[in-house]
Amino acid sequence: METVLTLFATLGAVIWLIILVLPYRPWSTREALDGVSNFPQEDLSDITVLVPARNEEEMIKTTLPALLGQGRGLHIILVDDQSTDGTFEIARQIGGKELLIILGEAPPAGWSGKLWALEQGRSHIETPLTLLLDADIEVKPGIIMELRRAMKERNVQLISLMAMLRMKTFWERLLMPAFVYFFKLLYPFRLSNSPGSKTAAAAGGCILMETAVLNAIGAFASLRGELIDDCALARRVKSLGYKTWMGLSHSVRSLRPYNSLGIIWNMVARTAFTQLGYSKLALLFCTIIMLVSFCIPVIGLLLSPGYVMLLSAFCLAGMMLTYLPTLRFYGIAGWWALPMPLIGSLYLAMTWTSAIKHWLGETAHWKGRKYR
Repeated sequence: METVLTLFATLGAVIWLIILVLPYRPWSTREALDGVSNFPQEDLSDITVLVPARNEEEMIKTTLPALLGQGRGLHIILVDDQSTDGTFEIARQIGGKELLIILGEAPPAGWSGKLWALEQGRSHIETPLTLLLDADIEVKPGIIMELRRAMKERNVQLISLMAMLRMKTFWERLLMPAFVYFFKLLYPFRLSNSPGSKTAAAAGGCILMETAVLNAIGAFASLRGELIDDCALARRVKSLGYKTWMGLSHSVRSLRPYNSLGIIWNMVARTAFTQLGYSKLALLFCTIIMLVSFCIPVIGLLLSPGYVMLLSAFCLAGMMLTYLPTLRFYGIAGWWALPMPLIGSLYLAMTWTSAIKHWLGETAHWKGRKYR
Protein backbone atom coordinates (compact mmCIF):
# COMPACT_ATOMS: atom_id res chain seq x y z
CA MET A 1 0.00 0.00 0.00
CA GLU A 2 2.82 2.39 0.89
CA THR A 3 4.53 1.70 -2.44
CA VAL A 4 1.33 2.42 -4.37
CA LEU A 5 0.75 5.68 -2.48
CA THR A 6 4.35 6.70 -3.10
CA LEU A 7 3.96 6.05 -6.82
CA PHE A 8 0.70 8.00 -7.02
CA ALA A 9 2.02 10.86 -4.89
CA THR A 10 5.12 11.13 -7.08
CA LEU A 11 3.02 11.14 -10.25
CA GLY A 12 0.71 13.80 -8.79
CA ALA A 13 3.67 15.97 -7.79
CA VAL A 14 5.13 15.69 -11.30
CA ILE A 15 1.79 16.72 -12.83
CA TRP A 16 1.49 19.81 -10.63
CA LEU A 17 5.12 20.73 -11.19
CA ILE A 18 4.58 20.60 -14.94
CA ILE A 19 1.41 22.73 -14.68
CA LEU A 20 3.26 25.28 -12.55
CA VAL A 21 6.28 25.65 -14.86
CA LEU A 22 4.59 25.40 -18.27
CA PRO A 23 5.65 28.52 -20.21
CA TYR A 24 2.11 29.19 -21.44
CA ARG A 25 0.76 29.23 -17.85
CA PRO A 26 -2.71 27.72 -18.41
CA TRP A 27 -3.84 28.86 -14.94
CA SER A 28 -3.06 32.52 -15.61
CA THR A 29 -5.79 35.14 -16.10
CA ARG A 30 -3.69 37.58 -18.10
CA GLU A 31 -5.72 37.07 -21.30
CA ALA A 32 -8.61 39.40 -20.49
CA LEU A 33 -10.61 42.19 -22.09
CA ASP A 34 -13.11 44.61 -20.59
CA GLY A 35 -15.12 47.61 -21.71
CA VAL A 36 -14.11 51.19 -20.96
CA SER A 37 -15.95 53.53 -18.63
CA ASN A 38 -17.51 56.66 -20.12
CA PHE A 39 -17.12 55.18 -23.58
CA PRO A 40 -18.03 57.31 -26.60
CA GLN A 41 -21.11 56.31 -28.54
CA GLU A 42 -19.24 55.02 -31.57
CA ASP A 43 -20.81 53.95 -34.84
CA LEU A 44 -21.33 50.17 -34.70
CA SER A 45 -23.22 49.87 -37.97
CA ASP A 46 -20.62 47.40 -39.29
CA ILE A 47 -21.71 44.80 -36.71
CA THR A 48 -24.76 42.53 -36.60
CA VAL A 49 -25.52 40.78 -33.33
CA LEU A 50 -27.12 37.37 -33.78
CA VAL A 51 -29.06 36.17 -30.72
CA PRO A 52 -30.75 32.73 -30.57
CA ALA A 53 -33.50 32.72 -27.93
CA ARG A 54 -35.67 29.84 -26.76
CA ASN A 55 -37.92 30.54 -23.77
CA GLU A 56 -35.75 33.42 -22.55
CA GLU A 57 -38.39 35.97 -21.53
CA GLU A 58 -36.77 36.63 -18.14
CA MET A 59 -33.25 36.96 -19.53
CA ILE A 60 -33.95 39.32 -22.43
CA LYS A 61 -35.65 41.81 -20.12
CA THR A 62 -32.11 42.64 -19.00
CA THR A 63 -29.87 41.53 -21.85
CA LEU A 64 -31.66 43.25 -24.75
CA PRO A 65 -31.68 46.76 -23.22
CA ALA A 66 -27.96 46.35 -22.41
CA LEU A 67 -27.32 45.39 -26.02
CA LEU A 68 -29.33 48.28 -27.43
CA GLY A 69 -27.24 50.75 -25.41
CA GLN A 70 -23.89 49.68 -26.85
CA GLY A 71 -23.59 52.23 -29.63
CA ARG A 72 -25.13 53.82 -32.71
CA GLY A 73 -26.32 51.78 -35.65
CA LEU A 74 -25.79 48.33 -34.12
CA HIS A 75 -27.87 45.74 -36.01
CA ILE A 76 -29.53 43.08 -33.88
CA ILE A 77 -31.22 39.90 -35.08
CA LEU A 78 -33.06 37.82 -32.51
CA VAL A 79 -34.19 34.38 -33.65
CA ASP A 80 -37.13 33.22 -31.53
CA ASP A 81 -36.47 29.48 -31.50
CA GLN A 82 -40.06 28.27 -31.13
CA SER A 83 -40.47 29.72 -27.63
CA THR A 84 -43.56 28.80 -25.66
CA ASP A 85 -43.29 31.76 -23.28
CA GLY A 86 -43.36 35.49 -23.88
CA THR A 87 -39.95 35.80 -25.54
CA PHE A 88 -41.30 37.16 -28.83
CA GLU A 89 -43.66 39.70 -27.28
CA ILE A 90 -41.11 41.03 -24.79
CA ALA A 91 -38.43 41.31 -27.49
CA ARG A 92 -40.89 43.20 -29.71
CA GLN A 93 -41.71 45.63 -26.91
CA ILE A 94 -38.05 46.29 -26.01
CA GLY A 95 -36.53 46.37 -29.47
CA GLY A 96 -36.34 49.40 -31.70
CA LYS A 97 -35.65 49.80 -35.38
CA GLU A 98 -32.26 48.10 -34.87
CA LEU A 99 -33.95 44.85 -33.80
CA LEU A 100 -35.14 42.26 -36.32
CA ILE A 101 -37.08 39.34 -34.85
CA ILE A 102 -37.25 36.10 -36.81
CA LEU A 103 -39.68 33.34 -35.92
CA GLY A 104 -37.61 30.19 -36.11
CA GLU A 105 -38.67 26.86 -37.56
CA ALA A 106 -38.16 23.42 -36.06
CA PRO A 107 -34.59 22.14 -36.58
CA PRO A 108 -34.11 19.57 -39.34
CA ALA A 109 -32.68 16.16 -38.50
CA GLY A 110 -29.03 16.34 -37.49
CA TRP A 111 -29.15 19.98 -36.36
CA SER A 112 -28.95 21.27 -32.80
CA GLY A 113 -31.60 23.86 -31.99
CA LYS A 114 -29.14 26.70 -31.31
CA LEU A 115 -27.14 26.18 -34.50
CA TRP A 116 -30.28 25.95 -36.61
CA ALA A 117 -31.55 29.19 -35.06
CA LEU A 118 -28.23 30.88 -35.85
CA GLU A 119 -28.32 29.58 -39.42
CA GLN A 120 -31.78 31.04 -39.95
CA GLY A 121 -30.59 34.44 -38.77
CA ARG A 122 -27.34 34.33 -40.75
CA SER A 123 -29.07 34.80 -44.09
CA HIS A 124 -30.17 38.27 -42.95
CA ILE A 125 -26.66 39.50 -42.08
CA GLU A 126 -25.28 42.18 -44.40
CA THR A 127 -22.50 43.63 -42.23
CA PRO A 128 -18.79 42.70 -42.36
CA LEU A 129 -18.76 41.65 -38.69
CA THR A 130 -21.05 39.21 -36.85
CA LEU A 131 -21.36 38.96 -33.07
CA LEU A 132 -22.78 35.67 -31.79
CA LEU A 133 -24.34 36.35 -28.39
CA ASP A 134 -26.40 34.06 -26.18
CA ALA A 135 -29.73 35.39 -24.93
CA ASP A 136 -28.65 35.14 -21.28
CA ILE A 137 -25.54 37.28 -21.79
CA GLU A 138 -25.53 40.84 -20.48
CA VAL A 139 -22.91 43.05 -22.10
CA LYS A 140 -21.51 45.94 -20.11
CA PRO A 141 -21.12 49.42 -21.68
CA GLY A 142 -18.41 49.71 -24.30
CA ILE A 143 -17.47 46.06 -24.59
CA ILE A 144 -18.61 45.58 -28.20
CA MET A 145 -16.56 48.61 -29.21
CA GLU A 146 -13.58 47.09 -27.37
CA LEU A 147 -14.09 43.72 -29.05
CA ARG A 148 -13.95 45.35 -32.47
CA ARG A 149 -10.89 47.41 -31.50
CA ALA A 150 -9.09 44.34 -30.12
CA MET A 151 -9.92 42.33 -33.23
CA LYS A 152 -8.27 44.94 -35.45
CA GLU A 153 -5.35 45.54 -33.10
CA ARG A 154 -4.55 41.84 -32.77
CA ASN A 155 -5.25 41.17 -36.45
CA VAL A 156 -7.54 38.21 -35.74
CA GLN A 157 -10.66 37.08 -37.56
CA LEU A 158 -12.43 35.65 -34.50
CA ILE A 159 -12.39 36.98 -30.96
CA SER A 160 -14.27 35.40 -28.08
CA LEU A 161 -14.79 36.18 -24.41
CA MET A 162 -15.58 33.70 -21.65
CA ALA A 163 -18.65 35.15 -19.95
CA MET A 164 -18.47 35.79 -16.23
CA LEU A 165 -20.71 33.07 -14.83
CA ARG A 166 -23.12 33.71 -11.97
CA MET A 167 -21.38 33.10 -8.64
CA LYS A 168 -23.88 34.01 -5.94
CA THR A 169 -25.06 30.80 -4.26
CA PHE A 170 -22.86 28.30 -2.38
CA TRP A 171 -22.74 25.80 -5.23
CA GLU A 172 -22.06 28.51 -7.80
CA ARG A 173 -19.12 29.84 -5.77
CA LEU A 174 -17.81 26.34 -5.18
CA LEU A 175 -18.02 25.06 -8.74
CA MET A 176 -18.42 27.83 -11.34
CA PRO A 177 -14.98 29.45 -10.98
CA ALA A 178 -13.57 25.92 -11.23
CA PHE A 179 -15.49 25.43 -14.48
CA VAL A 180 -13.46 28.28 -15.99
CA TYR A 181 -10.26 26.99 -14.35
CA PHE A 182 -10.62 23.49 -15.83
CA PHE A 183 -11.60 24.92 -19.21
CA LYS A 184 -8.36 26.92 -19.24
CA LEU A 185 -6.33 23.83 -18.28
CA LEU A 186 -7.95 21.91 -21.12
CA TYR A 187 -7.72 24.80 -23.62
CA PRO A 188 -4.81 27.03 -22.54
CA PHE A 189 -5.69 30.48 -23.87
CA ARG A 190 -2.12 31.34 -24.82
CA LEU A 191 -1.91 28.23 -27.01
CA SER A 192 -5.37 28.81 -28.44
CA ASN A 193 -4.41 32.38 -29.32
CA SER A 194 -1.21 31.28 -31.05
CA PRO A 195 -1.48 30.86 -34.85
CA GLY A 196 1.14 28.12 -34.70
CA SER A 197 -0.81 25.94 -32.26
CA LYS A 198 -3.54 23.46 -33.16
CA THR A 199 -5.32 24.20 -29.87
CA ALA A 200 -8.49 26.17 -30.61
CA ALA A 201 -11.08 27.47 -28.19
CA ALA A 202 -14.00 29.85 -28.07
CA ALA A 203 -16.88 30.52 -25.71
CA GLY A 204 -20.20 30.38 -27.54
CA GLY A 205 -21.80 33.04 -25.35
CA CYS A 206 -19.79 35.83 -27.00
CA ILE A 207 -17.98 35.47 -30.33
CA LEU A 208 -17.19 38.34 -32.72
CA MET A 209 -15.95 37.27 -36.14
CA GLU A 210 -15.68 38.40 -39.70
CA THR A 211 -18.81 37.47 -41.61
CA ALA A 212 -16.76 36.46 -44.65
CA VAL A 213 -14.83 33.96 -42.49
CA LEU A 214 -18.09 32.55 -41.13
CA ASN A 215 -19.24 31.97 -44.69
CA ALA A 216 -15.85 30.58 -45.73
CA ILE A 217 -16.02 27.75 -43.19
CA GLY A 218 -19.46 26.72 -44.42
CA ALA A 219 -21.31 28.71 -41.78
CA PHE A 220 -23.33 26.81 -39.19
CA ALA A 221 -24.12 23.93 -41.54
CA SER A 222 -20.54 22.77 -41.08
CA LEU A 223 -21.15 22.54 -37.32
CA ARG A 224 -24.75 21.33 -37.28
CA GLY A 225 -24.10 18.09 -35.38
CA GLU A 226 -21.72 19.55 -32.79
CA LEU A 227 -22.71 19.67 -29.12
CA ILE A 228 -19.62 21.72 -28.23
CA ASP A 229 -20.13 24.04 -31.16
CA ASP A 230 -18.03 26.98 -29.95
CA CYS A 231 -14.71 25.13 -29.86
CA ALA A 232 -15.63 23.34 -33.09
CA LEU A 233 -16.15 26.77 -34.69
CA ALA A 234 -12.74 27.95 -33.50
CA ARG A 235 -11.09 24.77 -34.83
CA ARG A 236 -12.60 25.24 -38.26
CA VAL A 237 -11.56 28.88 -38.37
CA LYS A 238 -7.95 28.03 -37.43
CA SER A 239 -7.87 25.05 -39.79
CA LEU A 240 -8.32 27.45 -42.72
CA GLY A 241 -5.40 29.60 -41.60
CA TYR A 242 -7.34 32.36 -39.86
CA LYS A 243 -6.39 33.72 -36.44
CA THR A 244 -8.41 33.58 -33.23
CA TRP A 245 -8.14 35.10 -29.77
CA MET A 246 -9.93 34.26 -26.53
CA GLY A 247 -9.92 35.84 -23.10
CA LEU A 248 -11.76 36.34 -19.85
CA SER A 249 -13.97 39.32 -19.07
CA HIS A 250 -15.98 41.05 -16.38
CA SER A 251 -17.92 42.95 -19.07
CA VAL A 252 -19.68 39.91 -20.54
CA ARG A 253 -21.86 38.39 -17.84
CA SER A 254 -24.10 35.33 -17.90
CA LEU A 255 -27.37 35.73 -16.01
CA ARG A 256 -28.13 32.00 -16.10
CA PRO A 257 -28.65 30.74 -12.50
CA TYR A 258 -27.07 27.49 -11.31
CA ASN A 259 -28.62 27.39 -7.86
CA SER A 260 -28.14 23.71 -7.02
CA LEU A 261 -25.57 20.96 -7.35
CA GLY A 262 -27.98 19.00 -9.54
CA ILE A 263 -28.29 21.80 -12.10
CA ILE A 264 -24.51 22.22 -12.35
CA TRP A 265 -24.05 18.43 -12.47
CA ASN A 266 -26.42 18.09 -15.42
CA MET A 267 -24.84 21.06 -17.20
CA VAL A 268 -21.37 19.51 -17.04
CA ALA A 269 -22.54 15.94 -17.67
CA ARG A 270 -24.34 17.03 -20.84
CA THR A 271 -21.07 17.40 -22.77
CA ALA A 272 -18.20 16.11 -20.58
CA PHE A 273 -17.85 12.75 -22.34
CA THR A 274 -18.31 14.49 -25.68
CA GLN A 275 -15.28 16.60 -24.74
CA LEU A 276 -13.31 13.35 -24.46
CA GLY A 277 -14.44 12.23 -27.90
CA TYR A 278 -16.51 9.40 -26.37
CA SER A 279 -13.21 7.58 -25.89
CA LYS A 280 -12.91 5.00 -23.11
CA LEU A 281 -9.14 5.34 -23.22
CA ALA A 282 -9.39 9.13 -22.82
CA LEU A 283 -11.82 8.62 -19.93
CA LEU A 284 -9.39 6.21 -18.24
CA PHE A 285 -6.51 8.64 -18.71
CA CYS A 286 -8.61 11.53 -17.39
CA THR A 287 -9.66 9.45 -14.37
CA ILE A 288 -6.08 8.55 -13.46
CA ILE A 289 -4.92 12.16 -13.84
CA MET A 290 -7.77 13.53 -11.71
CA LEU A 291 -7.35 10.87 -9.01
CA VAL A 292 -3.62 11.35 -8.57
CA SER A 293 -3.91 15.13 -8.87
CA PHE A 294 -6.89 15.85 -6.61
CA CYS A 295 -7.94 12.79 -4.59
CA ILE A 296 -4.81 10.79 -3.67
CA PRO A 297 -2.96 13.79 -2.16
CA VAL A 298 -5.57 14.03 0.61
CA ILE A 299 -5.09 10.35 1.48
CA GLY A 300 -1.33 10.72 1.28
CA LEU A 301 -1.32 13.71 3.59
CA LEU A 302 -3.36 11.95 6.26
CA LEU A 303 -2.25 8.34 6.13
CA SER A 304 1.31 8.19 4.81
CA PRO A 305 4.90 8.47 6.03
CA GLY A 306 6.96 11.65 5.76
CA TYR A 307 8.12 11.39 2.13
CA VAL A 308 4.63 10.79 0.77
CA MET A 309 3.22 13.49 3.04
CA LEU A 310 5.63 16.03 1.55
CA LEU A 311 4.70 15.05 -2.01
CA SER A 312 1.00 15.20 -1.13
CA ALA A 313 1.41 18.60 0.50
CA PHE A 314 3.15 19.83 -2.68
CA CYS A 315 0.20 18.57 -4.77
CA LEU A 316 -2.32 20.33 -2.55
CA ALA A 317 -0.28 23.53 -2.63
CA GLY A 318 0.00 23.32 -6.42
CA MET A 319 -3.72 22.91 -7.05
CA MET A 320 -4.60 25.76 -4.69
CA LEU A 321 -1.91 28.16 -5.91
CA THR A 322 -2.91 27.67 -9.55
CA TYR A 323 -6.59 28.17 -8.66
CA LEU A 324 -6.06 31.46 -6.80
CA PRO A 325 -5.68 33.65 -9.94
CA THR A 326 -9.12 32.54 -11.15
CA LEU A 327 -10.69 33.26 -7.76
CA ARG A 328 -9.02 36.69 -7.60
CA PHE A 329 -10.17 37.55 -11.12
CA TYR A 330 -13.79 36.96 -10.14
CA GLY A 331 -13.49 38.58 -6.72
CA ILE A 332 -13.98 35.33 -4.80
CA ALA A 333 -12.21 34.89 -1.45
CA GLY A 334 -9.02 32.87 -1.62
CA TRP A 335 -10.16 30.32 0.98
CA TRP A 336 -12.49 28.86 -1.67
CA ALA A 337 -9.32 27.17 -3.00
CA LEU A 338 -9.20 24.93 0.08
CA PRO A 339 -11.90 22.50 -1.16
CA MET A 340 -10.11 21.93 -4.50
CA PRO A 341 -9.75 18.15 -3.82
CA LEU A 342 -13.52 17.97 -3.41
CA ILE A 343 -14.12 20.15 -6.47
CA GLY A 344 -11.87 17.98 -8.63
CA SER A 345 -13.59 14.83 -7.37
CA LEU A 346 -17.03 16.26 -8.19
CA TYR A 347 -16.00 17.17 -11.73
CA LEU A 348 -14.58 13.67 -12.22
CA ALA A 349 -17.88 12.19 -11.02
CA MET A 350 -19.78 14.46 -13.44
CA THR A 351 -17.58 13.21 -16.28
CA TRP A 352 -18.34 9.59 -15.37
CA THR A 353 -22.05 10.44 -15.22
CA SER A 354 -21.77 11.77 -18.76
CA ALA A 355 -20.03 8.58 -19.93
CA ILE A 356 -22.52 6.26 -18.23
CA LYS A 357 -25.47 8.13 -19.74
CA HIS A 358 -23.86 7.81 -23.16
CA TRP A 359 -23.33 4.05 -22.72
CA LEU A 360 -26.95 3.63 -21.60
CA GLY A 361 -28.13 5.41 -24.73
CA GLU A 362 -29.43 8.47 -22.91
CA THR A 363 -29.34 11.63 -25.00
CA ALA A 364 -28.31 15.12 -23.99
CA HIS A 365 -31.23 17.41 -23.10
CA TRP A 366 -31.40 21.18 -23.43
CA LYS A 367 -34.43 23.47 -23.59
CA GLY A 368 -36.80 20.56 -24.03
CA ARG A 369 -34.88 19.01 -26.91
CA LYS A 370 -32.86 15.79 -27.10
CA TYR A 371 -29.47 15.53 -28.81
CA ARG A 372 -27.41 12.47 -29.63
